[in-house]
Amino acid sequence: MADPRLFRLRVTFCKTGRLAMLSHLEVAHALERAVRRAGMPFAVSQGFSPHMRIAFGAALPVGVGGTAEVFDLFLREYVAPAKALSALQGASSADLMPTSCAYVEHSAPAASVAFPLSTYEAEFSCAPRRLAVPDEVRVTRKKKEKVLAVADFLVGEVVLDGARAAFTLEAKATGSLRPDVLMRACVDATVSEGAAPEGFHVTKMTRIAQR
Repeated sequence: MADPRLFRLRVTFCKTGRLAMLSHLEVAHALERAVRRAGMPFAVSQGFSPHMRIAFGAALPVGVGGTAEVFDLFLREYVAPAKALSALQGASSADLMPTSCAYVEHSAPAASVAFPLSTYEAEFSCAPRRLAVPDEVRVTRKKKEKVLAVADFLVGEVVLDGARAAFTLEAKATGSLRPDVLMRACVDATVSEGAAPEGFHVTKMTRIAQR
């Protein structure tokens, strides 16, 4: 149950450059260290192993960057959003930089489920004649292969613009389709159909919006 005495600060940050290669756990540890360096009056959990009251948004695959990532930080004291942002920015690296913050109600959905729709931009090694989007992708989870219908997760179409493509995926309670898995399948299908040369690949992928 949320403690009404605490203040819930939602922070938006970027994960770019070399730090896009960090795992979700590594990002979490880096952000916690930034909060400590910033001198924020963070709340601590109760119990045998107390830890910082911080909750992170939906995880990104290793190698996928983000310009609209979020985490919720619970504070013991009110800090003006502008002051909190300045302190966090001063304690953060350029590639893991907070860009905005605002208080949210305790009743608001958790950061991990508040934004089920994620929009990504993929950059390719060259501009294909077209981008083939398969109907299904095969994934292996816990040593078991599973077939996912792309239409169950893809919202709208994959929009190709030269050597870039933009697309939106929906995370559902029953599961999700990773953006890197989808793009890998698209690359394979595109090369197979002769719409791009051998060696065609994704050079960069970024989550540019969540809603």
